[in-house]
Amino acid sequence: MKSALLHVTVPFVACVALANTSLFDAVNVDLSYDHYAEPTVDSFPRFLAMPLNSLINVAYALMGLFWLLKHKSQRETEDDAYMREVFALMAMFYAPVQWTRLALLTRAPAVLDQWFTLPIFAWVPVWIGVIQSKSSQKHAPMLELCSVLSYGLALMFDRGFEVALACHVLVAVLKGAQVQMRLGDGQTLRYLVLAVLSCAGFVVLKLLDHWLARFWLFQRVTGHFWSKVCDVLQFHYSFCFLTTLTRITHKAQD
Repeated sequence: MKSALLHVTVPFVACVALANTSLFDAVNVDLSYDHYAEPTVDSFPRFLAMPLNSLINVAYALMGLFWLLKHKSQRETEDDAYMREVFALMAMFYAPVQWTRLALLTRAPAVLDQWFTLPIFAWVPVWIGVIQSKSSQKHAPMLELCSVLSYGLALMFDRGFEVALACHVLVAVLKGAQVQMRLGDGQTLRYLVLAVLSCAGFVVLKLLDHWLARFWLFQRVTGHFWSKVCDVLQFHYSFCFLTTLTRITHKAQD
């Protein structure tokens, strides 16, 4: 676990340092509560001004902690544990970044909220590569670095982040479908479908946040909140898919 913690902490600290410089002053980020449909509660402290969209970050942290501390199966190797622990720590580190963005409404956490999304999605094809071939693990740092650097598109275009994120999502889904056809079974297919549906919910509900707020059902419990619920679920089902595939691979090797 120490290696996984180091793996996540070093780039996290580096990105935080860079985000607090003038490097990303031109990046298009939203810095007001008007971006969200959920009404603020002025009587609450700043870190709970938007209660539901703030508190959902507890679910990210708890989900990450669950998978971080999940007991190893008898077939889980050190490499398998490392892939799981890095992914879990990413979820746990991401939660306070999102919460800080809502509490402060300043540029640095808004940039980090976007930026950290990319290597999280990139870890899915990295893990799949390791499942398919242990030799792929040596390429993981380079792939993750490319993912982090792809945020540079946000400096070049107004919608550069959205382009980078769409590419990351597409690659993750395609790699998931590819490995499912090669190694998966009925159980992994169910997890893959649930992960993809959760991802679709995450994207669509976030985009339709203000439009959905026209309806009473989404005026307090908004589309953006439900998109975060879907995000937590896509994290969870991705874990289920990848850990189950790992076990299947070990059985096939016996």
